[in-house]
Amino acid sequence: MWLWIVGIISLIVAVRVIYQRQSGVCPSKRLLDGKTAIVTGSSAGIGKETARDLARRGARVILACRNVAKAQRVADDIIGTTGNGQIYVKQLDTSDLNSVRRFAKDIIDNEKQLHILVNNAGIVAPDDKQLTSDGLELAMATNHFGHFLLTNMLLDLLKKSAPSRVVNVSSDGHYLCKNFVVEDLNYEKRPYPGSWASYGQTKLANILFTVELAERLKDTGVTTNALHPGCVNTEIFYKQGSKILGYLFGFLFILMAKDESLGAQTSIYLAVSEEVENTTGEYFVDCKITPTKLDLAKDRGMAKKLWEVSETLVNLSQEDLSYGKK
Repeated sequence: MWLWIVGIISLIVAVRVIYQRQSGVCPSKRLLDGKTAIVTGSSAGIGKETARDLARRGARVILACRNVAKAQRVADDIIGTTGNGQIYVKQLDTSDLNSVRRFAKDIIDNEKQLHILVNNAGIVAPDDKQLTSDGLELAMATNHFGHFLLTNMLLDLLKKSAPSRVVNVSSDGHYLCKNFVVEDLNYEKRPYPGSWASYGQTKLANILFTVELAERLKDTGVTTNALHPGCVNTEIFYKQGSKILGYLFGFLFILMAKDESLGAQTSIYLAVSEEVENTTGEYFVDCKITPTKLDLAKDRGMAKKLWEVSETLVNLSQEDLSYGKK
């Protein structure tokens, strides 16, 4: 009995050590004095550690979060640990298109430049279908539609601030999506597939969004890339989806996964590294380009179609795109 226990513990420790040693770490020492960055969903997890690293490099960092009180505590902690007082909190709920529009207009009205946009906010999909007040499926709204609208509204500011970067946090969870029906992203014509399949659809959307965005940003000085942060021990598993599976994955990740700081490394790498200055439209794992093996994620036609459908579902208007222009 004891030999079994010792063996299991040894295996867990070995997996953890090997996995963490193989994980990519951003080698760049680049400073960001005079640069402005936005990190969505930065009140916890890899978003928080991404914001902390950018602050440590001297950037002016805006924590764009749903829970303002929680985000302010994180901002105070980042200020205390980095000595950078240019850390600000603004309310943003990416599942609510009105919230996205208010946030984007606030940024356009009050910020003269934007060099880094990290679209990090995300949830695991719930077990049962849930719709937002905009009539959008909750996980897709949070993980894709909100960031799609936000990025489009801030593109003019990003272009004016070029060279600038858009970093989209996706996941290898996109492999869970085997049937991407772009005409039915809200599951109105087909059964809701459950938590993890729905989550996989949103993560595939992140990659396809990146592919089409890169095409539309050619020769603008704005690059965009997507990434898988790895298996990271964060609170995301406890917030949505199956509670049993959530706590099971959470427990396993506590034992074997990356911590939040290590999980943030690829996001940081894409936001700051000189090595990817002119790289765009790629998918990264552990700070390396890692082409996805899922054919759907490489489908340029699907990427364009997703963009067009997303424009319709978020009601992207000329007013959204031209707000703040003189």
